[in-house]
Amino acid sequence: MKDIHIAIGCLALGLNLLAFAWGAVAWFRKTASEWFWRLLRAGQVMVVLECALGGILLLMGKKASDLHYLYGVLPIVVAVIAEQLKISAATQILDARELETGAQVGQLPQEEQRAIVIAIVRREIGVMTLSALVVTALLARAAMVIH
Repeated sequence: MKDIHIAIGCLALGLNLLAFAWGAVAWFRKTASEWFWRLLRAGQVMVVLECALGGILLLMGKKASDLHYLYGVLPIVVAVIAEQLKISAATQILDARELETGAQVGQLPQEEQRAIVIAIVRREIGVMTLSALVVTALLARAAMVIH
């Protein structure tokens, strides 16, 4: 079970690192990336699985340092906070342009509509890319403080 925990941890770390790199490129290029979202979600799933396996190991009497538990659980907290910031991205962009609804965006010239959509997508990717970086750092730290 411990070996599975380590393997899933390595996979979670790798997927989050890859999501960070892919997201950073997409953010700089100002493009949407379906692969970024796939990598990010796969990394998030692996983090949840990793925490569940860690919990099972703990219930089985296997002990690690308190810092290992902290660094193992914090990635979930970071992901939840990042998701909330991502959800607010559209509101922030619309508020900055003094628009209250999506219907108002639809009344703008097509070029402005496109600029708003790109700004929203870019902000969402930026937030989630940074969260993938933080999660990667936390997972790496968790691996360093097992005992």
